[in-house]
Amino acid sequence: MSAFDRAFEHSRKLQIDECEIVHVKRKIITVRITDSEIFEVKQVSAEDYGIRIIHDKKIASIQTSNEKEIEKSIEHSLQTISHLKPRKFWKNLPYDLKSTNLEGVFDKNLNDISGSNVTDIAQNMINHTLDPKISTISGSLNIVSENFNIVNSNGLSATDKGTYISGIINADSEINQSEVSGIGQGCCRTLDKFSPEQVGNDAKIMCVESINPQKCESGEYSIIFEPYSVGEILAFVVASNFNLKTYAEKKSCFSNDFKEKIAVDDFSLIDNPHISQGIGTKPFDDEGVKTQVNTLVKNGFFTNTYSDLFDSFKENSESTGNASRPGSPMGRSAESIPFSMPHNLQIKSGNISQQDMIKDTKKGLLVGRLWYTYAVNPIKGDFSCTARSGIRIIENGKIKNPGKSVRIIHNLPKLFQTISAVGNNEKNVLQWASLPSIAPSIKVEKIKINPI
Repeated sequence: MSAFDRAFEHSRKLQIDECEIVHVKRKIITVRITDSEIFEVKQVSAEDYGIRIIHDKKIASIQTSNEKEIEKSIEHSLQTISHLKPRKFWKNLPYDLKSTNLEGVFDKNLNDISGSNVTDIAQNMINHTLDPKISTISGSLNIVSENFNIVNSNGLSATDKGTYISGIINADSEINQSEVSGIGQGCCRTLDKFSPEQVGNDAKIMCVESINPQKCESGEYSIIFEPYSVGEILAFVVASNFNLKTYAEKKSCFSNDFKEKIAVDDFSLIDNPHISQGIGTKPFDDEGVKTQVNTLVKNGFFTNTYSDLFDSFKENSESTGNASRPGSPMGRSAESIPFSMPHNLQIKSGNISQQDMIKDTKKGLLVGRLWYTYAVNPIKGDFSCTARSGIRIIENGKIKNPGKSVRIIHNLPKLFQTISAVGNNEKNVLQWASLPSIAPSIKVEKIKINPI
């Protein structure tokens, strides 16, 4: 009898209504880059179990790394359940699953990669960043291989294998007493699609092209946000507004606009858990519900939200398959209670190049990187962010100079309504400690900036 079978047999003896066990086995390789060289290579293996029980519509949970402690953990959770509030809206955990097989999510070469190959990739990132004008290089390379299993007392049993690779490089320069930086980032699911050369080159180009920045005068600009900065806005400003819980509690800036037009015709926003190479791509969510491509905004119209079982039951609707137990730095974890979040938040690509966007801009900024992005007034959609590096001043269709740091205080509904172009250069973006996205460059009109 397996550990899961013993656990469910034990839960039946205790007359527990429902029991769910998540088992995750992960291998994580991390390379740290400091002072332009590899500082540390570390490999960690972990195996964890997340347990959730539902009894009399009360929900309790616990986590353990010891397979032999699962039955005791179930007993402990049951002991605490009497103190909890019943969730009268709760229906049930899933009973069955007919998931689809997805391509580009597991790579044996990445799963079996050697330590020497890992350091070669990291060194390649460094080598392609080197430049006489760059003083310091830092960053990291992360590789994750995992087996995710979910079973419950209703008979559901599902397994998913995944591999992930993500690299990031920060390049710094201190020429002429002006500190500037550049960032390069890449992430995917298979080794053959990862380009350490591109990561290094992107960081080098952004840094070198930011040297000797000029002051940006206060006023309104057309701003072209490059994919990495678009990913920042998606992760920290946009995503939460399409959460069913946030929407139902009228805490979304679009809570009164469902089925209404909230953006320009050329803007469509999708949660796409089936796209090849997506960091959040998965056949089923972390409750065992089949994932689906979910269009949140279609041609400017607000069409849907995303949810997990708990929030959908509460609002008398169906889960969109967005239950998540995110792992660090990527992948899944054995957190005992999931929450809803997008898998791969994707802006549908347009048909214009970033270079043509620049040519069509009379007075603008090209912004490659944002910092400190957060909602100032989430209900109204007001947000703040700082562009500290990767800024280029555009005049009459040409890049004139690199720009100094500026602060942007703007409004999300207004931003959606003033998008003038969506690029054709979409890229996988993974923000630090945040959700993955697939973003092209976007051009937005009439944004006020203030120099710092």
